[in-house]
Amino acid sequence: MKFNTKTIHGGQEHDIAYGSVMPPIYQTSTYAQSTPGGHKGYEYSRSQNPTRHALEKAFASIENGNYGLAFGSGLASIDAIIKLLKPGDEVISTNDLYGGSYRLFTKIYSEFGIKFHFIGMQNATNIEDFVNSKTKLIWVETPTNPMMNIIDIKATVKIAKKHDILLAVDNTFATPYLQRPLDLGADIIMHSATKYLGGHSDVVMGALVVNDKELADKLYFIQNASGAVCGPQDSFLVLRGIKTLHIRMQRHCENGKTVAEYLNSHPKIEKVYWPGFESHPNHEIAKSQMKDFGGMVSFVTKGNNYQDAIRIVENLKVFTLAESLGGVESLAGHPASMTHASIPKEEREKTGVVDSLIRLSVGIEDIDDLIADLRQAIG
Repeated sequence: MKFNTKTIHGGQEHDIAYGSVMPPIYQTSTYAQSTPGGHKGYEYSRSQNPTRHALEKAFASIENGNYGLAFGSGLASIDAIIKLLKPGDEVISTNDLYGGSYRLFTKIYSEFGIKFHFIGMQNATNIEDFVNSKTKLIWVETPTNPMMNIIDIKATVKIAKKHDILLAVDNTFATPYLQRPLDLGADIIMHSATKYLGGHSDVVMGALVVNDKELADKLYFIQNASGAVCGPQDSFLVLRGIKTLHIRMQRHCENGKTVAEYLNSHPKIEKVYWPGFESHPNHEIAKSQMKDFGGMVSFVTKGNNYQDAIRIVENLKVFTLAESLGGVESLAGHPASMTHASIPKEEREKTGVVDSLIRLSVGIEDIDDLIADLRQAIG
């Protein structure tokens, strides 16, 4: 089954009760049993829910995985991964990553004796320098948030396999429409399904996809034992969103390319970060592991002026100044004060997240309106 068909039919079955084409919203906490332990596959909705189950099968299908898990948020899904570790274990993470991930690693799990190394991974060979007998996980974002750096998944897989280390890839920016890390050898795929998978800025959710049954069983246990699951209504909304993922991503990519090129030619813009440029340091790697370059674009103005950045995001009219990304509407953000505020200024700036950086999530509106909005806001 081709990807565009998988988004609609992958892992799905018509409802057995009445033939409903869309899985019903099973808004229930518990299920009747004929005898203790005698049920129809569902006993309590923290453990299993038919609507969530349908969504988890869809997650697995679109990532070419065997097992999918849905969580109450993207951070809850990352939390489940870190719970695979124990005190004394070490994690190698990209140093350019979502601020919430950094906060979870440094403010929560470092307090439990897990050590995190934040390094530049644009050259995957750098990872080898930090591998030791305690290294249990490599954490990758590609493209990274918000600097749009590209990490070579295949090269990272070789290192992980060589040292028997789990490799997890945050695939939120690319989505499985553009990139499928399991096919490249990764062990775990993570999504903030709040973003492109849901696609309509109306739900908060996280997803994990894996191939290995033993690993899946461990994660299912953590999911049930910790209880950070999503509800059936949210499951229904994301399942509905997935059905249009392929056509939305096509427009996100088309609009993202035009916006990036416009900004790159603007006399008041100093630098544009978008992996589709041939000048991007890892453009060839992006071409080899991604179908297209996505709808996320970051930029800084000439003079690297904080006030210019604030003026621009406050003056936008079609782009909305807001947290998050990946919805049908275009959003603009100021990472230093919004999504990445939890990262200390000195650490942020080492990776390029300066106070003048603006991040755009380019939506699916008419491109002429988006360009006109940027033109009037930048001035």
